[in-house]
Amino acid sequence: MNKILLVLRIALLGACLVAAANAGDPPKAGSGEKSSPAPAAPATAPTPAPDPVWLAKAIAAYPLDTCVVGGDKLGGDMGDPVNYVYKQPGQPDRLVRFCCKACVEDFTANPAKYLKMIDAAAAAKAKKN
Repeated sequence: MNKILLVLRIALLGACLVAAANAGDPPKAGSGEKSSPAPAAPATAPTPAPDPVWLAKAIAAYPLDTCVVGGDKLGGDMGDPVNYVYKQPGQPDRLVRFCCKACVEDFTANPAKYLKMIDAAAAAKAKKN
């Protein structure tokens, strides 16, 4: 009896391994299997590149010459600035510039804090002009 149970367990384990290995394979033509819908895009899916004209205007109007997160000069020792388009439903897209990619993660953890700093810099710049 124990040998039969052992054989059944091994067979079941083998079937599970085969099923898991084939889980991502698309169904073969004529197999009668229906394909499942494609999985939803992950939340971190790359966004399309912004319109170059919009981006050029946004860069020209950007009120800071330093990274809003790290404080380093944009285009300084850290290399070319990272241009990030912040999107909020119902709001116009906003350009945020960083000294490096690592600062993007800090920004996304608390965007309101950094957007407030950008808005204050824009208001101060407008006051000067």
